[in-house]
Amino acid sequence: MKLCRFGEIGREKPAVITGAGVRRDVSGHARDFDDAFFAADGVEKLRQWFRANEQRCPVVPESARWGACIARPSKIVCIGLNYARHAAETGKDVPKEPVIFMKAPSSLCGPFDDLLIPKNSLKTDWEVELALVIGKRASYVAESEAMRHVAGYCLLNDYSERAFQLERAGQWVKGKSCDTFAPLGPFLATSDEIQDPHNLSLGLSVNGVVRQNSNTSDLIFGLPKLISYLSEFMTLLPGDVISTGTPEGVGLGMKPPQYLKPGDVVELFIEGLGKSKQKAVAYRAS
Repeated sequence: MKLCRFGEIGREKPAVITGAGVRRDVSGHARDFDDAFFAADGVEKLRQWFRANEQRCPVVPESARWGACIARPSKIVCIGLNYARHAAETGKDVPKEPVIFMKAPSSLCGPFDDLLIPKNSLKTDWEVELALVIGKRASYVAESEAMRHVAGYCLLNDYSERAFQLERAGQWVKGKSCDTFAPLGPFLATSDEIQDPHNLSLGLSVNGVVRQNSNTSDLIFGLPKLISYLSEFMTLLPGDVISTGTPEGVGLGMKPPQYLKPGDVVELFIEGLGKSKQKAVAYRAS
């Protein structure tokens, strides 16, 4: 199944994308695609219910906004320097263990929402990434069991303000957590939809110029390792997002570096997980 959410910011409803590409409102069955949904084996229950009730579910208007494909994760855990060629472009050695950082859940937004360049930002950068969503609680999980904890996969743009991240004292989180820095979706593909998450093409363009073009086969640490490793240090809860790293081609790695400015359009994709698009806009007080 492909799960998505639609509607105004803060008022999204859950939907399923049919084989014909139509979004159907399933709020008559599920309140939202949140931690409670995943913890209660919601994917399988929804699958069974939808088979019997698809035609009764209202069609979502094509004009309806796409929200982030899941709601309110307890955490967004990200992996740095996890593509071999990306590590090389940044001048870093291949990590001996996964590099972990967090994005604030408040950075989550819809896949076609505007990218809000932060106040005082000069170095806002792009990062196409494969994200996975945890389907059941994971603590001290063996690699051999890790993939059983995956609810599904989705597309994420791990936007980063490089000056905030690298030039100001502290951890990476403050360069990763600005509002709109985690557009997620357009949909969550349940784990049965993706035959091999370690062999997916992914890419990103800025103003129509390809900047990232790679494959998840270049991952340094695969998904079972990441889930198992993270579960040593924190309990992964249903609905949590793990973003697995970005390939080469980020603005920081260009010579000279190039960063986003108002009016720029970023488009990205992952094979089997759809496309998203964000237009950069200048900071504005809400």
